[in-house]
Amino acid sequence: MRRGSVYELGWIVALALAAVVLIAMGLGWAEAVLLMLCLLLARHAWHLVRLARLIRSQHRLVPPFPKGIWGDIYRAIGQYQQRGRKGRKRQVRFFRRFREAANSVPDALVVLDKNRRIEWANPAAQVLMDLAWPRDEGKALFEVFEHPELADYISAGEYARPLELAPAHNRSIMLSIRVAPFGERKKQRLVVGRDITKIFHLNLIRRDFVANASHELRTPLTVITGFLETLADSAQTPSNHRRPLTLMQHQAERMRSIIEDLLTLSRLEMDEHASDIAPVDVPNELEQIVADAIALSGGQHRFSLDIDSDLLLLGKDSELRSAFSNLLFNAVKHTPPDSHIQLVWAHTPSGPIFLVEDDGPGIEREHIPRLTERFYRVDEARSRASGGTGLGLAIVKHVLSRHDARLAVASEPGQGSTFTCHFPLGSALSAAQIEHHAQAWAPSALGSAG
Repeated sequence: MRRGSVYELGWIVALALAAVVLIAMGLGWAEAVLLMLCLLLARHAWHLVRLARLIRSQHRLVPPFPKGIWGDIYRAIGQYQQRGRKGRKRQVRFFRRFREAANSVPDALVVLDKNRRIEWANPAAQVLMDLAWPRDEGKALFEVFEHPELADYISAGEYARPLELAPAHNRSIMLSIRVAPFGERKKQRLVVGRDITKIFHLNLIRRDFVANASHELRTPLTVITGFLETLADSAQTPSNHRRPLTLMQHQAERMRSIIEDLLTLSRLEMDEHASDIAPVDVPNELEQIVADAIALSGGQHRFSLDIDSDLLLLGKDSELRSAFSNLLFNAVKHTPPDSHIQLVWAHTPSGPIFLVEDDGPGIEREHIPRLTERFYRVDEARSRASGGTGLGLAIVKHVLSRHDARLAVASEPGQGSTFTCHFPLGSALSAAQIEHHAQAWAPSALGSAG
């Protein structure tokens, strides 16, 4: 039996003996028992009031504790207080380490509450965003860090792509702004501002160099190609020179294709979003693309089509044609003869999809994340033999990004590959909608452009 229980039993026995003594002194049974119960209740009430006062005053319960059951209660509460103090100390230490780590990060970190007001910011935020804590605590982010695109970016809730901007207080730097929802029901926001000035300038230099070099190479390549055609068609050209000339023409054509792709990438990189948006008759575009793919295949592949003839897309026709043709032509070039290629253009609950699936050799998993890199090839020998430039999927990625779409790749060695373009739900149009809003669009906007 526990010590507290023995002590309480002793109290009860003592009160019972006291009741017997009172009865022997001439007091009635009822009066004696009632008196003893009042004394017992008074003792418990005193301990209860004392405990409530100690807890209310946040007093630390330490020994010596009362004896009996109240001692057990005091001891249990004291242990609970001790665990709480240790937990709070751990939280304080963790918060201090987090604060120290956040303060040492070179990126700007800003915590926004559910009303998009500033709760906390690290020192780097003052340098990069001209935002200081606690000076700006409670202010709306848009009041302190003013930029015409920032408010819409945070309010939209679409944070897949960062927002790149030059802050008003220092136009010489370029920031990449990322936002991550967190907290209860994802109501709060963590804003991360990273200085990408060097990377931004390097990309500008690279883009300008590629564009200028490609333009400069175009003219001499045109001259070389013209002379090669003249020599190849001339009757005076010796027969033993014709094979080298054919090889030279093939390589010149390959170089011309690379230059055209590089120029296309340069144009796509000039702006994040496609311009001259209009309804695109995708089924009509795909009809021509499939005809070109069949000609490229030379009858060596089997094609199956599942095209929603009533599904149109809001976008730029020339860019979409380039993306779709690259995916389909890749399937023809990188699959062996007698392969089956399936093309799908359909509407799904999440939006329109364009899908190209083949039963070719497939792709190793480690290559998939790098497929959209410039000049990246899974198999150098096979890619060069097929005439690929290594830029096709990079073009596809940029076109889709400019249309707020994304590319998904699924492949297993020996089981073929599937390339799927996922477009946003709001980009889908039907022929009936086009007719209804015909006056809102230019008469020449629908269909394919030359």
